[in-house]
Amino acid sequence: MTHLEKLTAIRSLMKDKGIDGYIIPSSDPHISEYLPDHYKCIAWTSGFRGSAGTLVITQDFAGLWTDSRYFVQGPAQLKGSGFELVKLKVQHAPEFVTWLGEKLSAGSTVAYDGNLASLAVASAVKSILEPLNIKIDGHVDLLDLIWKDRPALPTELAYTLPISITGQSTPDKIAAVRKVLKQKRATSHLISSLDDLAWVLNIRGTDVKCNPVTLGFVFISQDKAILFIDSQKLDKGTAEELQGYGILIKPYEEVRNYLKSLSASETILLDPKRTCFATYDSVPSNVKILEDMNPSTMLKAIKNEVELSHERQAMVNDGVALTKFFKWIEENVASGQLSEMSIADHLRDLRAEQPGFKDISFDTIAGYKDHGALPHYKAEEDSNYSLEAKGLLLVDSGGQYETGTTDITRVISLGDTTQEEKEDYTIVLKGTIEGSMAIFTKGTRGYQIDAITRRPIWATMRNYGHGTGHGVGFFLNVHEGPHTFNGAAVDIAIEPGMVSSIEPGLYREGKHGIRIENLVVSKDIASNQFGDFMDFETITICYIDTHLVEKTLLDQVHIDWLNNYNQWVYESLEAKLSADEAAWLKEKTKAI
Repeated sequence: MTHLEKLTAIRSLMKDKGIDGYIIPSSDPHISEYLPDHYKCIAWTSGFRGSAGTLVITQDFAGLWTDSRYFVQGPAQLKGSGFELVKLKVQHAPEFVTWLGEKLSAGSTVAYDGNLASLAVASAVKSILEPLNIKIDGHVDLLDLIWKDRPALPTELAYTLPISITGQSTPDKIAAVRKVLKQKRATSHLISSLDDLAWVLNIRGTDVKCNPVTLGFVFISQDKAILFIDSQKLDKGTAEELQGYGILIKPYEEVRNYLKSLSASETILLDPKRTCFATYDSVPSNVKILEDMNPSTMLKAIKNEVELSHERQAMVNDGVALTKFFKWIEENVASGQLSEMSIADHLRDLRAEQPGFKDISFDTIAGYKDHGALPHYKAEEDSNYSLEAKGLLLVDSGGQYETGTTDITRVISLGDTTQEEKEDYTIVLKGTIEGSMAIFTKGTRGYQIDAITRRPIWATMRNYGHGTGHGVGFFLNVHEGPHTFNGAAVDIAIEPGMVSSIEPGLYREGKHGIRIENLVVSKDIASNQFGDFMDFETITICYIDTHLVEKTLLDQVHIDWLNNYNQWVYESLEAKLSADEAAWLKEKTKAI
């Protein structure tokens, strides 16, 4: 079936079932950002392959609501599908619900598959549409009726990590969750999000590309812990280890029946952003539901010293791979044999040579020239540029190592740099440095770091449409909450031990894109009569290209930071490089 035929089939089913508006979120029963193939519903339906968006279908309109990261990429992927791009004004806002309320008349019916919608989305649908006398059905999966070759759920083995890697045992993590439940006066808790499950049980898997997680749910009460998982995903040793911690193992598909059996005396904590509506709706009406953030979400965001020690080593290994990669590009670009796809493949191969490598942490963004202006670009056969010895190349990439997760963006000149490119690059670099050097009081929120980072960019009347940074997991998801560095007033304080990205950018559609990204660890630095102060330790180890720097746009403090950073990169990597590679890197890290 073509995408247009799929849309026609969905509309036919909607007509048969009396559905006037159908919503397809980009998610799964675990409210994941990156999905198993079985749940890539938006890609299958419309052809759009971005990681964020919502499809809405009526009989006379079909739209994809998504944010500015996909304003260029979206229309290209939707071409001929029958779907049109609708630009979100506010990232992640359920603006499609308001649109449905305006377009549909009283008595209409809106439906969605509750396995794909978070409780937060379901609540927005209910609160906006019910007062308009629009009926809602959150238990309708139209796709399964027409998706004849739908991929099965993954069955690969899961495995546990030793305490020498994690720094904290599974029983201790369960105890930490129980402590928070007791404080909140909840008797039980269901974890649906896969990275929270992975952290609590010190378990990893390969069920989602680039994310070392396994499909499952965890139920925790003061005297019970149950893992709901496909039993074939646990070998005998792993099952016995988990059972030794007092964890019961039940079939994956039994979780909702278990919730239905809860007694009226229970108060269950569910995270509205990380629990799907179908799971929420399984809880009996006489059971009290406490809607709050998963306790593990904050606990895993604050890395312990063992994790941070491993993470720093992973950064060394990643830096070695990246040094080899950029040297190889410089030496081979004139051959005409390099392309966006081939360099992404080669970078993966170089990372795979490093100790503990498991996978890349997301699809590499290798954007040459105007493709660099697409923040979430992924080269494919029909868009794959060949590289030449001119223009800018943006590479945003990362690795999953058993000892940490990396995420880094660099921009290099392949030749013939313009003054505009140099100015844009230097202004973005100034933002990266300002964010990295920030000193702030304890209790500072992410939106304040976002503003600090943007200040030198705003000063030139420039801006970028994405957030400045996100949390990063420890050998887990490359995007991790609960904190974030963006303009939203998220009321989560930056805590010592959080690993975050700082990644400002500038994008000129049809020309070039700039983004310079490092990972940082937040840490305490001083306490005095004025308060408690924190700053960031930069942990990404890869040279920042100085050939693109317009030195007159930098203050001395920025020049000093850049020179010190590049010198530290050289000193950190020299011993792990060949003599030729070390000499090349020494030249790249010369002070300006």
